[in-house]
Amino acid sequence: MTATPPVPVTATTLRIGAHVRHDDPVAAGQARGAALSQFFIGDPQGWKKPQVAFDGGPAALRAAAEEAGIDLYVHAPYVLNVATTNNRIRIPSRKLLQQQMDAAAEVGAKGLIIHGGHVGSDAELEKGFDNWRKAVDQTDIKVPLLIENTAGGNHAMARHVDRIARLWDAISQAEGFDEVGFCLDTCHAHAGGNELGSVVEQVRAITGRIDLVHLNDSRDAFDSGADRHANLGAGSIDADGLAGVVRAAGAPVVVETPGGAEEHAADFAWLRERL
Repeated sequence: MTATPPVPVTATTLRIGAHVRHDDPVAAGQARGAALSQFFIGDPQGWKKPQVAFDGGPAALRAAAEEAGIDLYVHAPYVLNVATTNNRIRIPSRKLLQQQMDAAAEVGAKGLIIHGGHVGSDAELEKGFDNWRKAVDQTDIKVPLLIENTAGGNHAMARHVDRIARLWDAISQAEGFDEVGFCLDTCHAHAGGNELGSVVEQVRAITGRIDLVHLNDSRDAFDSGADRHANLGAGSIDADGLAGVVRAAGAPVVVETPGGAEEHAADFAWLRERL
């Protein structure tokens, strides 16, 4: 796929927000001075059908977000793994993915973020990529489905750039592929062994797009495989590397860093000072 040039990002044009509590992502965004909010609909570690906790339900949340000028992004539960060859996980994952997609559409989300998942061995990798193709084929994609790179796992679908290329090659054959995008997590990329100085260019060459950046510092070293986020400037990632990803990607930014409104606002300011 031919990559399209990113839209330039400056301190004034940057659209940034945070991962926040699910009960009122609009108020949480306003408390941070954010342009967007990311949240879970339901239990991130469970299989129950998603329920919007906002007072008044999905329609009320959609209206409140539109009035406040805050874009909403939904993160799918961590338990989802549409790649696995384990039927007891893959089949419920596909069902819950559709339920999450439906809920994200109801609240007017700009995207539904899902981790790439993993298989049990190298021998299962090709099956895992094909399972992803089937998942895209069978999902009624109502808002962009944003696949996120992951930090660890020797048999992960989206840890390393070469695996992302194989994943994209597989899902490109699926109906609905045009609505599949990419979410680049900086902590995951760093801990997963991908150089931040080149990863944006590499991913865009494969996918043609980066729809969202999860801007997180890393508590752990390069290629550690550990997914432990730190506030911006407080971890092991070079500051210029973090800011460089934002400039190169030209996409909205979500911080998934520790703390609440005060800490997240400080992260926003940290980034703007470096753009």
